[in-house]
Formats: sequence, structure tokens, C-alpha cells
Amino acid sequence: MEVAVIKYNAGNIYSVLCALRRLGIDPVVSDSPEVLSRADKVIFPGVGEASSAMRYLREHGLDRVIVNLTQPVLAICIGLQLLCSHSEEGDADCLGVFDTPVRRFVPRDGEEKIPHMGWNTLHNLQGPLFRGIGEGSYVYFVHSYYAPVSADCVAQCDYITPFSAALNRDNFYATQFHVEKSGAVGARILENFLTL
Repeated sequence: MEVAVIKYNAGNIYSVLCALRRLGIDPVVSDSPEVLSRADKVIFPGVGEASSAMRYLREHGLDRVIVNLTQPVLAICIGLQLLCSHSEEGDADCLGVFDTPVRRFVPRDGEEKIPHMGWNTLHNLQGPLFRGIGEGSYVYFVHSYYAPVSADCVAQCDYITPFSAALNRDNFYATQFHVEKSGAVGARILENFLTL
């Protein structure tokens, strides 16, 4: 199986590569349209800022490549946000795979810390990504922006407000949490994706 990890101007790709290698996958990291299009699975990970990431994707033609992929795609963290319609981070128009905006967390009483960072629970799990994952399982988050609960939501979390912990539409799957940092639960989700 050929697994391609999208190379773009975002951090934290190394931990995704390590997680894949622990599962016996030797991924290729590429920004080549040909490599990405022929891969069996594509992963769109990263940590970064939405407007600068979108600028990089457009400058390198990756915006068109990503939305036209037909094989299973897994987006992680900012990858999820970039697949949405628009982000309040830098007032960025995004890729529009998911017809939902990305909003900034606003503390209700000054007690909640931004970013939402650490372990939190998943609820209302749906679909093949969560085969074998129990309701209330813990996964690891680091984010200041979120996608509201929408028709494409396949897992929810609650921090300040309920939000989409995972989205799915057609061949596009996305997690706001870091599967590669979420222990055995994250590894199982990654395995489930690789068997789609």
C-alpha cells in the first residue's frame, strides 16, 4: 500500500510519519500532484496557521489537487480546518470540502484556557473510522479554532461548546485531534483509515 503524506508549509509531520511506521507503513512525503493522485491513501496533517497554509497550498497548486483526490484522505488538526469552507484564523477562504466554517474558541467566563490542549473525550461516534472505539474514549487535542457540529460530523467533543472532533464526507475523513499523539485509540483510528 502506498501512503502519501502531503508536504506543505505546516509543522508536526514527523510524528505522523512515526505513527505510520509503527503500523508497518513507510509513507512518502510529497507535494507532487502525480504522487498524491496515485497513492492508495493520502494523509493531510499539520500544525500551523490557516491563512498562511492556504496561501502555500494555492501557490503550489495543491488546493486543486487535494479537492480532486478520489482515494481515502485523512486530514488531521489544521488539515481538518483547511478542508472546511472558511476560517476565522486570518479570515481565510479554505478548500470547501466540508460546508462549515471554522471559528475561534471564545472563553465564556475567563476560566477556559485557549488553546484547548490535552486529553478530552469523544462522543456520538459514527462511521468506519471509529470501528472498535468506545464512546467516551480519550484523544489528544491542541487547537484554538474549531468546526461547529454539522451534518458531516462523525464524532463530537465538548470544550466551551460542542464541536466536531471528526468530519466525513465521501472519501474525505478528518480529525481535529491528533491521531498520532492519541495512544492506542489514535493508532486504532489510523489502522481503521488504512483499511478503508
